[in-house]
Amino acid sequence: MAAPITFNTALPVAKEEFLFRQQFINMQSGDDPSGAQRDRSENMSATTLAYGINNRLALFGVLPYRDIDLSMDMGSGKVSRSNSGLGDISVFARYIFQQNNQAGRTLRLAAFAGLKAPTGEDEASDSIGTLPPPLQLGSGSWDAFGGLVVTRQTLDYQLDAQLSYRINNEANHFEAGNVLRLDASLQKRIWPRELGSGVPGFVYAVLELNATSQEKNALNGTNDNNSGGTRILLAPGLQYVTRRWIAETSVQFPVSQNLNGTALELDTIARAGIRFNF
Repeated sequence: MAAPITFNTALPVAKEEFLFRQQFINMQSGDDPSGAQRDRSENMSATTLAYGINNRLALFGVLPYRDIDLSMDMGSGKVSRSNSGLGDISVFARYIFQQNNQAGRTLRLAAFAGLKAPTGEDEASDSIGTLPPPLQLGSGSWDAFGGLVVTRQTLDYQLDAQLSYRINNEANHFEAGNVLRLDASLQKRIWPRELGSGVPGFVYAVLELNATSQEKNALNGTNDNNSGGTRILLAPGLQYVTRRWIAETSVQFPVSQNLNGTALELDTIARAGIRFNF
């Protein structure tokens, strides 16, 4: 069973079974229209554990470890600042409320909702002073999110689409803009070409599209006109799928970025991961 790499699926976690997923993510942003030569990079390890309550309801928890670096020209020269540690944990429930099973194919529609808790450090500082929000490990706020996801699976391919919304709240006089997101994924089996017995696993080519629209951030109740906007990312990838585990990799890159003011543009997001069912 293949699955999206950059978002969730509507396929179930088996009753009374666990799903463990480990992803390693590198995010690079260095196209700075402000002239300050800002360059931000982040390496993140995201650990996900899910449990199937029954064949429709599953619970998920996601805990990231973040290592962030930011360099920029402060006028008197280039300065580098960094931060690392555990980030904010997210927990959510997903319920499959519609399913249509036929021979060799299935259609599932699910809803999910959850909270992000402020478990990461959100007031870290260095020799210069308090780190800016893009360098903090956590937001300091309780944030809510939810959405819908649909999955169409056949023996040859799988299609997934997700619509979600995240409400970000204020903490430490800063409030990140709310985020509307639309995702789509196609996973196509490329090996073996013909199904048969004795095949240990399957190779899928993956192509995903991720579109986000974020409102402006606010500082001390005033909108930051150099934040927020829309992005459309394209993510080709590969998956090796067996009965109990999946290995996967993909690279997201922008095909469109319409950001406000001098907001820092994204370069790439590279992912590699593995997931187990047990």
